[in-house]
Amino acid sequence: MPEEPNAKGGTHWRRWLWIGLSLSLLIAVVLLVFEAEDTIDVQKTDTPPPPPMVSVVSVSAQAVQAEISTFAEVRPRWDAELRSAVTGRITAVHDGALAGSRVDLGDPLFSVEKAQYESAVAAAEMELEQAQLALLRAQNDVTVARRQFERDKKEPPTELAIRLPQLRIAEKTVASAKSRLNAAQRDLADTEVSAPFSGFVTKRAASLGQTVSPGDPLVRLSDDRQFELVAEFNQDDWALLQHPISGSLATLTLRNGDRIGQARIRRGGGFLNQETRQMRVFLEVSEPDERVLAGDFVRVSIPGRTISDTLTFPESSLTRAGYVWVVDGGNLLQRIKPHILFRADNAVTITAPEGQGPWHIAKTPLASFLPGQRVTPRVDEG
Repeated sequence: MPEEPNAKGGTHWRRWLWIGLSLSLLIAVVLLVFEAEDTIDVQKTDTPPPPPMVSVVSVSAQAVQAEISTFAEVRPRWDAELRSAVTGRITAVHDGALAGSRVDLGDPLFSVEKAQYESAVAAAEMELEQAQLALLRAQNDVTVARRQFERDKKEPPTELAIRLPQLRIAEKTVASAKSRLNAAQRDLADTEVSAPFSGFVTKRAASLGQTVSPGDPLVRLSDDRQFELVAEFNQDDWALLQHPISGSLATLTLRNGDRIGQARIRRGGGFLNQETRQMRVFLEVSEPDERVLAGDFVRVSIPGRTISDTLTFPESSLTRAGYVWVVDGGNLLQRIKPHILFRADNAVTITAPEGQGPWHIAKTPLASFLPGQRVTPRVDEG
């Protein structure tokens, strides 16, 4: 019995010995890991990282012909609402009068009853015949009176003696009768409404059997063979044009870049748009491409004067703020604010900066560019 305490004490001592050894081993492992983290992959080098690669386009100063462009709406030269010129009932509505129909010059549209106008023409013709008969009688009376005075070898005392006033009245009566006949014939012709020009019927406002009066709308007709455009340019663009511009040709381009023909400049300048304060240029298209449609917006490009000392590069080289990044002879980035002359075919033409070319312009500038940053330029031949 006395040996049991010694056995318990030995067991307790061995347990604490193992705990101490374990803690010591754990501390040694932790120290070894920290020492390894402090020394691993630590290498001393004197080589700096290479400068970033930048795609550039090499451009030199040259003389170019300016090309000024803007968008303009295509408008039909003739766009009219045809109205009735006579009173009567519509007796026929021809196919050309239906909305959406295309008509040529002279195609029939409406017919209005003619009876009263045919009667008016007949009455006017009779009145003219009577007036002409009265004129013949007056002429005969003048001839007889003059011969009488000639036989008597006397001078007529007054015009009334040889019936000249009656002759003049008869002549004016004939002229008046002719005018009334022309008016009656015109009214009769107006009972047949025809297309005054080629185009599309965009709206029909009258129906078969309807009674119309002068001024009542019938159809709306829009020209499809002759178009007009009004292009506006600011003062800087206007100064780049070769004046006078009247009579010269402009190129028309759709929004997708397809060229669809040319327009002749009818008139340019002379006054400003009161709202935009820009110069107006009036153009006309007589033989349009079938893709030219009224109401569409097309790009109008007008050739201008020749300008020396310019640089032309892709439009993508311009930043959103309107700057250009240039790589100088030391392969350092320099930011400049260009003087843009004009834009054409996804390219920008600017006034060449001071200095000797060629200039290396960053093709796609990045937001991370910094003035003085060293880069490795790669000339893009495309």
